[in-house]
Amino acid sequence: MTGIASTPPLLRVRGISKRFGSFTALHEASFDLWPGEVLAIVGESGSGKSTLLNAVAARLQPDAGEVAYHLQGTGLADVHGLSAAQQRLLARTDWGFVHQNAADGLRMDVSAGANVAERLMGLGDRHYGQLRTAAEEWLRRVEIDPIRIDDAPRTFSGGMRQRLQIARNLVTRPRLVFMDEPTSSLDVSVQARLLDLLRALTQELQLAVVIVTHDLAVARLLAHRMVVMQRGRIVETGLTDQVLDDPQHPYTQLLVSSVLQP
Repeated sequence: MTGIASTPPLLRVRGISKRFGSFTALHEASFDLWPGEVLAIVGESGSGKSTLLNAVAARLQPDAGEVAYHLQGTGLADVHGLSAAQQRLLARTDWGFVHQNAADGLRMDVSAGANVAERLMGLGDRHYGQLRTAAEEWLRRVEIDPIRIDDAPRTFSGGMRQRLQIARNLVTRPRLVFMDEPTSSLDVSVQARLLDLLRALTQELQLAVVIVTHDLAVARLLAHRMVVMQRGRIVETGLTDQVLDDPQHPYTQLLVSSVLQP
């Protein structure tokens, strides 16, 4: 991870709030994310994790607060103040989003190669040979045999679909990737393989990642820092090992003790 003391944050979140009718899903959430840093957002179901992720990723309009992202050559810019076209460009170039259900992040009836190459085509690349070469390279990098390049994702296993979704997101070399429970729908052995791949890629590419997970083991393996949420509020934040080994908030203590209980 890049030293945070000498660099400005890549992402700055301040006072994000969101209500659905009379229900407060998110209340004044704030955090910073630095280049190359992995931040885990943890908490039980209904704690506001996914609402926070979607608000930060400009997939949901917050009622209050600001999300500022360090655009290349520009500096920090209000994400929700960008035009819809600017948000779409950001989402398909400098950002990635890995869904819990890979089918939500893939075009299931077109080839694996086309899924990977589509983001490059969105940037204007039309050279078939170069697109196919890039797709083959990324299939290898996510441990999918390039012989499957012309097969549709609907013919893939769950783990292969998730790895293909990762390749689709990383082919444009984004600086920031959002991940929403990327391993929770997979069998334990498949989860372990995917987590090893994610850890290797985030380190190699120096990706900044915001990952939502209910699994504290996933947070410990992948994240430098973590945010603990309860009832729409951030109740504790800190270095992952410090939070898990010496939790300060009663809710965090409960989460950790529930995992450690036999």
